Order: sequence, then C-alpha cells, then structure tokens
Amino acid sequence: MDYLSTDKILVIDLAASNVTEASLDDTLVSEKIGGAGITRHLYDQYETDDPIVIGTGLLTGTTCPASAAGVVTAKSPITGKICHCPINYKVGIEIKFSGYDYIVIKGTSAKPVYLWVHDGVADISDASEIWGKDVWQSTDFLRQLVGDELLQTILIGKAGETGSNFAQICYNHWTSPDRFGLGKLFGSKKLKGLAFRGMGLIEVADAEKFVSRSLEILKEIKANPLMNKKGLGDIASAIGETDIADWLAPVVHRHSADYFTPYATNTALFLDDDPKRLEESKVAEPGVLISDAYALIAFKKLGLSAADAGRAIQACAKYGIDPAAVAELSGKTSLKDIVAAFDGLSGTVTLAGGGCFSPWCPTQPVFNDFGLSGDATEVEAWWKRRQAVALIFGIQPVFAVMCPELTEEKLIELACIGTELDITQETLDGVIDGLC
Repeated sequence: MDYLSTDKILVIDLAASNVTEASLDDTLVSEKIGGAGITRHLYDQYETDDPIVIGTGLLTGTTCPASAAGVVTAKSPITGKICHCPINYKVGIEIKFSGYDYIVIKGTSAKPVYLWVHDGVADISDASEIWGKDVWQSTDFLRQLVGDELLQTILIGKAGETGSNFAQICYNHWTSPDRFGLGKLFGSKKLKGLAFRGMGLIEVADAEKFVSRSLEILKEIKANPLMNKKGLGDIASAIGETDIADWLAPVVHRHSADYFTPYATNTALFLDDDPKRLEESKVAEPGVLISDAYALIAFKKLGLSAADAGRAIQACAKYGIDPAAVAELSGKTSLKDIVAAFDGLSGTVTLAGGGCFSPWCPTQPVFNDFGLSGDATEVEAWWKRRQAVALIFGIQPVFAVMCPELTEEKLIELACIGTELDITQETLDGVIDGLC
C-alpha cells in the first residue's frame, strides 16, 4: 500500500517474545478501507490468540479535518463482545508516524513487558521498572528514559495490573474512551502498554488535490456556528447539563483540540495553580486534562465541586480506572471516599450504545441535529454508524457527532484522491456491517 499508509502491519507474539512484520496490501484496503475495518479483519484472523489489535484510520494524520483518531479492537472482558475503543489526543497520529498502520498483539508474556515502537522498529522491553507504578509515573519514566517529552503512550495502572473489571487503558497521563475494561485485558497479558515515537511521512497519491479538497471542507466546517463553542462545558450543556459551564468555570485553564480537529474537545483544569496563569506552570502536577463529558457530569451529580471532580478524574487517570464507572458504582459522595473505593469497585455499569463503540462519545448529536427526528431508535442507529465511519477513516469521534459537513461522501472522496483506489459507498456499507 503506497499511499496514506506506512505499508506495515506489526505482529507481536508476547508468549514467544517475537516480533514480525507483514505488508499492508492494496486489496485489503480496497475491501476493508482502514481503521476499525482492518483491525476487525485482523482480530478475526488471529481470534484464537485473543488478540489486541491497534490501528489507525485511512485518513489519520493527514490534512483531512479531525483526522486524529486511532482505534483499539479487542474482546471486552466486561461484555464478552468485540469492541472498538477510540485512540484520541495526539496518540493516534503518533502510531502511524512511528512506522506502522496496524499492530496485532497476541499471546501472554511470562513477565511484565511494554512495547517500544519507533521509526519503523519495534522492541519488546522489560517493564519491571514500571510494573507497579501508576500511569503518570510510568509515562514520565518512559519519557525520561528516551529523552523525549513528546513520546506518546498507551498504558495501564494498578487497576489493570490487579485485574479490575473497570481497568482502563490510558493515553499519556489521561483517561481514555475505554469503557470496555481493556486495561484488564492488557494486565492479563502482562502488557504494561506501548510507547510510540516517530518522524514518518505519509505519501499521498495526489497531494495537491488532497490538500486543496481538505481545505475546502475545513472552510465549510468553519462556517458552522459550532465554531463559536469550545471545550467540554459546551459539549455537556449541549447534551442536557445546562449549568455545567458555570460550575466548571472557576478551574478551567484552557481548552485543547486533538490533531487537526477544528473543535477543542478537551478541557484542562488547574487544581493546584491559578487557572488564569498564562505562562507555564511551575507546579509539577497543576491539574488534569479531561475528554470525558459523561464522567464529569456524573461526578457533578454526586455533589462534588468542579475542583474535586477534577481531582477524582485525575486520581482515576493515575490508577488507570474508568472514571464513569467509579462515579456510577462507588456509592460515595466525597473525594476521599471515592478514591478509597477504587480497589473494591464492583457491580455492573450502564453501557449505552450496545457495547461495540464507546459511549464516552456523546450518544446523540451535539450542536447540530443532522436532520434527525429525535426518535431514540433512529438516534442510536445514527450514532453507531457515525462512530463506525469515524473509526474507519480516523476521524475524532466526538467531532464526528457535531459536524454534519464531514459527510461519508467527502471522506470517501478524500480516500480515493489519497490512495488512487476505487473505494465506494457500497464498500463502506459492507465494512460497517461487519464491525459488530
């Protein structure tokens, strides 16, 4: 596969401590497109090994607006179903830039390990120095080890190491869209996680036309009133929690966007420094970056202040546990008691959307109605399809539910321009049908 691709699939056998590579051929892309379409195909290929398959969308890391996402496909320890967990922030693009489109992880290691993937090279590395450390400590250790603060990580904390059903894989220092207990799956394989860094380039079949069309689409998006909104507060207000912006305002430091995403879907809270500070904080851990509107809303409904809700999510990120599950199941209403409940957390979480895609993403249109009537069945079917499309092409999933300008037709058009392959609506429909 010459275009929009590194042309490489990495296969990691943890049991044999062995690394192999395979080529990503045009036929597979023509049939499955990319992202979740190909991770599901690879999952089925290695199903007997209970694999974890990590991948990038066909458009990930390009000039297509919001082309930030990667995806983890695996069997959820919670539901027993195949699930597709988005990879957000800057982690998704770094996977592709590190030299691989897809990574298949199979088997179980005899000892704790992590995968170090960089510039087209992959190493299975001893994780004894970070096994037992929390997510923040582990991320900092790995960044210091390689001397690069831009290193991107997917890691587990204590919850994953000890087999909690609510263990979450975390991205860098932050919580993730993992509602599926994938942290438990990582821990069962003695896999602390992965670290990525790369300077790879993506070749585009018709680069000039691709960039020009991307910018035309971006211009259309910028004409949408959603561009007057920003951050999690406005997202939460749009899905019904209308007073959350005022509650959150005293601790909001800034809002940030995932790679090339026109809307800032993440909000940074300063908990131990002045939120209005403009220069870099001198406090080692001034706050937390949050991408999970539902977790934030859930802690607010427990009666926590915005600062304590932020501290609860920060503690969840360090421990590697799903904050939405903690808020739902802990039965506690004080920050101290909530954190103390991590070890013994039990029960069954409410998992909207059928368990295939992550309900970390708002399960309804945000800011725009997409022409829907509001019927619950119609909205759920729309949401599932919208998530599928996002994770096939590599589009930031939250942005996908707020931006009607980013249509399937336009994504297919960019894919065809970028690859010179004949990708059709019929192909996309077939890939979506095979995801869950």
